[in-house]
Amino acid sequence: MKKTDRGLKDKVIGKVKEVEGKVTGDKAREVQGKAQQAKGKIKEKAKKLKDDLEDH
Repeated sequence: MKKTDRGLKDKVIGKVKEVEGKVTGDKAREVQGKAQQAKGKIKEKAKKLKDDLEDH
């Protein structure tokens, strides 16, 4: 996976963990998944900000 896809990777894995937690009734796993999705969103925004700053 490319370095630029790290945010997407975290979002996908986080969603899988969240769904797994919901299916199994494991609230900790569900929260872990939501946290990883948030981490992915932050990485994507940071990458976009970095790219925008480099363009100027």
